[in-house]
Amino acid sequence: MSDDCLLHLAMTLKATGYSFTTVTPATHARVNSRLKNAWARNATDVFGWSRPFREGVITPQLFAAMRIADVLDTQGEGWISRVRASTLRGQLFLHSAYPTTASDAIFFGPDTYRFANAIARYLSGNVADDVHVQRAVDIGCGSGPGAVIVALERPKADVFAVDINDMALQYTAVNAQLAGATGVTIQHSDLLDGVDGGFDLIVANPPYLLDAQERTYRHGGGSFGEGLSLAIASLARTRLAPGGTLLLYTGTAITDGTDRFRASVAPLLDNSSLEWDYQELDPDVFGEELDELAYAEADRIAAVLLTARRARS
Repeated sequence: MSDDCLLHLAMTLKATGYSFTTVTPATHARVNSRLKNAWARNATDVFGWSRPFREGVITPQLFAAMRIADVLDTQGEGWISRVRASTLRGQLFLHSAYPTTASDAIFFGPDTYRFANAIARYLSGNVADDVHVQRAVDIGCGSGPGAVIVALERPKADVFAVDINDMALQYTAVNAQLAGATGVTIQHSDLLDGVDGGFDLIVANPPYLLDAQERTYRHGGGSFGEGLSLAIASLARTRLAPGGTLLLYTGTAITDGTDRFRASVAPLLDNSSLEWDYQELDPDVFGEELDELAYAEADRIAAVLLTARRARS
C-alpha cells in the first residue's frame, strides 16, 4: 500500500459523507454476529463494520480506489477490506480492519475518543491562553489522532508523531495529510530514542493490557500492562520543557481496591520536579480481559488520565 493510494482512497471515501463511530471489539463482535449483518449493505458496513461485501454495494469509484490501494481480500463470493475508517472530531482516520489480530495492527476504539477529547479539552479549555505549544510529540502515535489534533489546534507548532510500528507511521502520514495537519513530522522511534530536545507537550495513549501473544498494539508489559505507561511517565521528568505538560491516557488494573499504575507512578513523580494530577475517566473498560489468566486477581480495568506539568523557570 502506497501513501498516495491510501490517501486517494481516504479522500474518495470522505467525499461520500462517510461517518462511523468505532465501538469496543466486544460490541463489534456482538453486532456483527446478527444474521442480517453477515454481508455489508453499504460503505459504512464495509469500512466501519469490516463486513464482507458483494459487487454493487459501494460505488465503482470507491471500489476502484480500493483496488488501486491494494486493500481488498477475497472472501466467499465477494471481498473484504483490510482497512477501516473512523471519524473523530470532524476528521477521518484510516486504521486496521476488525478484528485486529496481527501484531502490527493499528487499533482505534473508544480509548481513542477519550484520548483525543482529553487533548482537545487541554488545548481549548479555560487555560488555553496559558497553553504555549511550540514543540510537541505523540508517543506511540498509532493512526495519528493525538498528533493530528495537536497540529490542528496549534498550527504553528512542530508536532512529532513517533512509533516503532512502520504501518502506524504510514497511516499517521496519510491521516495527517487528509486532515491538513501540515505541522506533523513522522519518525520511527522507540519511545523518544533518536528524537532530541524538550517538549512543551507530550501526549500518549500507549498499549496497557497484558496480552498473551504480546502483540505490539496492545501489550504494555510490566505486572499488569503498566510497563510502557511508566516508561513514558519517567521520560516526562527529563523531556518536558519548562511549562511543559504530559497528557498520558492509559488503563490500569484495580486489584483489591488498589490502582496498580497509580501505586507505581506516584513515587516516581513525587520524587520529581513535576506537579501532577490523576483522573479515572472510565471505571470499567475491556471487562472481557478479566477472563484471562493474567487478570485473575483484578477486580476491573479502569481508563485513567495522568497530567504532569513542569513549572516555568
